[in-house]
Amino acid sequence: MNYDVVIGIEIHCELKTKTKMFSGAPTSFGQSANSCTNEIDLGHPGTLPCVNKAAVRSAIMACTALNLTIDPVVKFDRKNYYYTDLPKGFQITQQFHPIGRDGWVEIETETGKKKIRINRLHMEEDTAKQFHLDDETLIDYNRAGTPLVEIVSEPDMTSGKEAAAYVAKLQEILFYLGVSDVKMEEGSMRCDVNISLKPAGSAVYGVKTEIKNLNSISNVQRAIDYEIERQSDLLDHNEAVVQETRRFDEATKTTISMRKKEGAVDYKYFPEPNIFPICLDAEWIQKIQQELPELPDQRRKRYREEYKLSDYDANVLVSNKALSEFYEKVMTSTKEAKMAANYCITDLQAILTKKNETIETTACRPEDVAQMINMIASGELSSKQAKEIFPEVAEGKNPKVLAEAKGMKQMSDSNALLALIEEVLNEQPQSIADFKNGKDRAVGFLVGQVMKKSKGQANPAMTNQLILEELKKR
Repeated sequence: MNYDVVIGIEIHCELKTKTKMFSGAPTSFGQSANSCTNEIDLGHPGTLPCVNKAAVRSAIMACTALNLTIDPVVKFDRKNYYYTDLPKGFQITQQFHPIGRDGWVEIETETGKKKIRINRLHMEEDTAKQFHLDDETLIDYNRAGTPLVEIVSEPDMTSGKEAAAYVAKLQEILFYLGVSDVKMEEGSMRCDVNISLKPAGSAVYGVKTEIKNLNSISNVQRAIDYEIERQSDLLDHNEAVVQETRRFDEATKTTISMRKKEGAVDYKYFPEPNIFPICLDAEWIQKIQQELPELPDQRRKRYREEYKLSDYDANVLVSNKALSEFYEKVMTSTKEAKMAANYCITDLQAILTKKNETIETTACRPEDVAQMINMIASGELSSKQAKEIFPEVAEGKNPKVLAEAKGMKQMSDSNALLALIEEVLNEQPQSIADFKNGKDRAVGFLVGQVMKKSKGQANPAMTNQLILEELKKR
């Protein structure tokens, strides 16, 4: 039987703030266990929460970039969720009054662009981290209270590929905004996927399962693809799909049941009594929105329109923000956009990979890359010569100094080139005859001979043009 796949995704994303959502304790990753906590994080009696203004600002930025309508009145609710990873015995969240509603993003699919609706974005606090051993559980409260935004999509995705594209899109946008480092492998961005199958064309949704805490975009797709296959097989054999929470096992590439869900959990939400509603200043919201950095799709469009880059080049650059920022700096000192893109995407990346470096750690300077490109464009340096010195340019050395030290000044003087061309033509009468007989490859051979006589310093384009002119005279 054919089935329609229905997928919705909840993304929890830690905000990149200096302090926690409701306390002045520092946020951290990789610090000693329980070293970044205070009385509020640990739920000591008599302590009161205080809303982190920087977290609200980040949430407004995210809402704007994701086309959400912003609620100017910030209200928090108490979610009674008594587990050991919440020392207060409850979580402060925004169940009834999310800061953002009714947004969307566009993803690329095999059939073109597709709009994925976003139901809501709300702020809350993260929980502690638990380490389950054989006979005991250890708890690190460093993460407890870290600012989070939860982004809840509508069930608009229909395949693992679409879901992966959606997660990648949000990850890219949030990273460009600078509101989160979105490192899924470190847990600062986590995905829960809800998936169900129904007979093709049916208006009635099937029984959904939830796949918790997916920690990479590739695992999002793998988990969904497996779950589609698992649920299809059950339905094909007239077996029931059970409402449950599952996890993805990377070793077996399968999903495994964690717990059954017989119904909705009653968390007994009620307004958080220790945080009064906060009315956000309209001018403050507007200022935040006006100062939003350039978003990925805007940058792609600019690269295509202003720099005339191909879709491929624009996508490769923008998908790596550090590389894109490096390219931006190169372009402040050159007008050769395509050549600059080629060197950044291909040559520089190859060197970084070979040396196990990154854009952030390389000694290569954008201004040196731009200068080398300008030397090529002006004829001062040949492309072959540039390829030869670029590994040293990538080590932070100046291209002009390198070229002079290696005697690489390109010969672009027409009189000097004509003298060499005359010599070559006098030595190669057969090539002249071949050209007269329509064998165009003779020109390439003659260019090569001139390059050999000039020890690689002749300007190839100028040499080619002058040879053609001289051949026509003979």
